[in-house]
Amino acid sequence: MSDSSSRTHIWLRAEVKPNEERVAVVPADAKRLMEAGYEVTVEKSAQRCIDADEYAKVGCNVAEEGSWTSAPKDAFVLGVKELPEGDGDLIHRHIYFGHVYKDQPGWQHTLGRFVSGGGTLYDLECLVNETGRRVAAFGFWAGYAGAATAVLTWLGQQAGNNPPIAKVDSYPNEDALLAELRAGLAIYDDKPNMVVIGALGRCGSGAVKLCDQLGLEVSKWDMAETASGGPFPEIQQHTIFVNCILASPSCPRFVTADDIKVADRRLSVITDVSCDPESVYNPIPIYNKCTKFDNPTIRVLDGEVPLDVIAIDHLPSMLPKESSEDYSSQLTEALLELNEPEKDIWGRALDDYKRNIARL
Repeated sequence: MSDSSSRTHIWLRAEVKPNEERVAVVPADAKRLMEAGYEVTVEKSAQRCIDADEYAKVGCNVAEEGSWTSAPKDAFVLGVKELPEGDGDLIHRHIYFGHVYKDQPGWQHTLGRFVSGGGTLYDLECLVNETGRRVAAFGFWAGYAGAATAVLTWLGQQAGNNPPIAKVDSYPNEDALLAELRAGLAIYDDKPNMVVIGALGRCGSGAVKLCDQLGLEVSKWDMAETASGGPFPEIQQHTIFVNCILASPSCPRFVTADDIKVADRRLSVITDVSCDPESVYNPIPIYNKCTKFDNPTIRVLDGEVPLDVIAIDHLPSMLPKESSEDYSSQLTEALLELNEPEKDIWGRALDDYKRNIARL
């Protein structure tokens, strides 16, 4: 595979979503791909947590930000979140989290761009093994950051702030985040407790780890604890609720508008890490829109015990370095099988794409 024209070409594009600092492949893994015979091009980016110079040091090509539209037609354009909005035809094979297979707003328009351009979407959410388990996921750090934003929100409530936090920042590393949280909690004798639903999964284990590091009491719920069906009044007796379960037809309602009206409610913060407010299966139907890094909370109830909801759909960007390194190590194993994109992992993702464009 010494001839560059025959090499599988991965074009790592810059992200356009505000506050999205993550990257799908870090330099060490880009080097692994090149050693396996791949060509890797990396766009410059003003917001990525890793500078393009670090990729150049391991031998990657460096391109201008947003130049993927002019990439060779046979390149795989790799990103994390959504493409820039527009009407142009998409001619490449794209790999990213598309958010278009659950009838999200604009899904028909986005998939229509692929169809009209002859391109293909390999949705990262659909990269699964033969048992249906995702081969690469940001889940652990999503849960970790979700629990962290909940604690920050609780601290803001204790200070009497409304909104409790004005924005969510990214942190250079896990230790910097922990230092801020520990300093904030040290002021208060009464510490918040937390219930995590989905505690045995990747996402839930991240939330539980954060609680353990901070010495907070945590109730670890999973399928056994929710098998009876919801809603669950016990949730109201926890200060913080972190949901790590995806919305689905089989998912019970965890919290409803009636539940939060109880007089003895202790619950004051909900982080919905799974973040599916527009789904008819939303297990927390007390809010109807996602939140953002620069507007992270929705005040659902005022009063002596307020209730705020956090529903940010790219929480791992709070710790972009750790989450990128973790995800990259998982995804690279799949990318090493990309030479035959109609087989196995990639073939299953291709089948999902074909099923969904058939719905247009």
